Amino acid sequence: MNARHRKVWVISTLCLAVAAFIMMNTAHGTDNNPKKERVIKIVAQRFSYTPREIVLKKGEPVRLAFTSLDFVHGFNVPDMNIRADLAPGKVTLIHLTPQKAGTYDFICDNFCGAGHEDMGGRIIVKD
Repeated sequence: MNARHRKVWVISTLCLAVAAFIMMNTAHGTDNNPKKERVIKIVAQRFSYTPREIVLKKGEPVRLAFTSLDFVHGFNVPDMNIRADLAPGKVTLIHLTPQKAGTYDFICDNFCGAGHEDMGGRIIVKD
């Protein structure tokens, strides 16, 4: 291998190594944000959410991880502009960082049978 080919090979190898390093760090979620998301697991089933009350801290990043046991329920928090469908057999994630203290009602907005109108709860955001 002559000097020119060797130089191209070395540069190519270094570029690939740098690209692999960047991809590995990105894939593992490395970021400069020191705050980690708190995960809150929520189960939806006719005609309730468990838990029905979710307490959050203002400015705290959270991940709501929903599992539906029986139906495509809806999760709607109108005052926080949050809406999702919760399909059975699938985990649905909602990421949020509440910016304002208060109490926010949530409901199932996909009709799921008699008792549907009672399927709801509240998110309480504290300072």
